[in-house]
Amino acid sequence: MAVASSSSTALVSMALPEKGALRLATQVLLAIGGSLLLVLSAKTKVVLGPVDMSLQTLVVLGIGAAYGLRLGLATLLLYMAQGAAGLPVFQSTPEKGIGVAYMLGTTGGYLAGFVAMAAIVGWAVDRGWGRSLLKMLAVMLVAEVVMMAMGYSWLAMLIGADKAWQFGVVPFIVPDLIKVALAAAAVPAIWALIPKKA
Repeated sequence: MAVASSSSTALVSMALPEKGALRLATQVLLAIGGSLLLVLSAKTKVVLGPVDMSLQTLVVLGIGAAYGLRLGLATLLLYMAQGAAGLPVFQSTPEKGIGVAYMLGTTGGYLAGFVAMAAIVGWAVDRGWGRSLLKMLAVMLVAEVVMMAMGYSWLAMLIGADKAWQFGVVPFIVPDLIKVALAAAAVPAIWALIPKKA
């Protein structure tokens, strides 16, 4: 579960030990902590008619931006593995099922989209984009569109294109754009607070 080298510009790179067992242990703890944060964000729901809204999009964007590509991806995959193993980590588990059966249900495309979202944002911050508000906004919008497209496509196969658009995309557009804006603004703001090395 090694992450990018010490030249990484992900926020977490400032706290990671240079190398060795301590670095690996820190990465493992960060991945576990990130997966727990994903669970909490999944369980924090706001009901909007037939659709439950959670804070997961914001947390996934934050993990990608803070952890970078490799650790961010490892964290999301750990979360998915927890869910696949039957742990009630997803938004509507255990009441709507658990494990792989739940993951292949109506939210399956969005879950896969979360992994892609974290990878896209992580890739960008590893290249220094996290210090620029405009670059962060652009890459997070791309990541959002990819995630929504994956979620919509899977849902459309299950319930039809019209219903998938009505219940799986439209209610999320404005709230998710707000989350993207918040996450995109937070990353360069945090970098601005970190003293530059001499």
